Amino acid sequence: MGKVIDPFWAAVASFGADQILVLPEWIQRKIEVEQTIIPEGITGEMALLEKEISGCMKCDLGSTRKNIVFGEGNSEAGILIVGEGPGATEDETGKPFVGKSGKLLDKIFASIGLGREKLFIANIVKCRPPNNRAPSPSESEICGKYLQRQIEIMKPGIIVALGASAARTLLNTRTGIGLLRGDFHSYMGTPVLVTYHPAALLRSPALKRPVWEDMKKLKSFMEEAGLPRESKGNND
Repeated sequence: MGKVIDPFWAAVASFGADQILVLPEWIQRKIEVEQTIIPEGITGEMALLEKEISGCMKCDLGSTRKNIVFGEGNSEAGILIVGEGPGATEDETGKPFVGKSGKLLDKIFASIGLGREKLFIANIVKCRPPNNRAPSPSESEICGKYLQRQIEIMKPGIIVALGASAARTLLNTRTGIGLLRGDFHSYMGTPVLVTYHPAALLRSPALKRPVWEDMKKLKSFMEEAGLPRESKGNND
């Protein structure tokens, strides 16, 4: 007499072992998120904030973006670079300053010994304004609150504002960038150095000279303030 097979297990066997052991995709994602180890300190707080705003739809920019550009770099170094908003390349990649302006920016900071591992780069708005227009006042106000929280977490020793839009938003002023650059200002008690946006240099090479003067001021300030800070992870 042949072996009697339970109908339930017969049905299970028909799917194949590989199919039985594969969890539904939504369960896999939930497990991955819950098992993600969030670092402690500044890096961990920044990671939590990035996760929090990953699906933000608080303004119209959320409906046209491809990726949120949270920011990138060393959040513990004490040097924060703030631009206006993501461009097309940044929207595609989710990374700040990766187009032509970004390559020029890297060269500018390299001239005073700074690489991206020694600073953090963010923008006034995290989503690309259509056609690379300037962010509207309401967009800057809404998204600027995320930047404010980044600053509160990082407690940078210096903020470098790139371009008129970033400078005016951070300093709450309508003064032109030609008058703002060259001096140190303050945002929430943090020194702010204003300089031209690298995109402006691509259009007007004559601006390279004043930017170089600004970079020399930045270098002197960093030396006096002990910046960039050494990341705690390097002290092990």
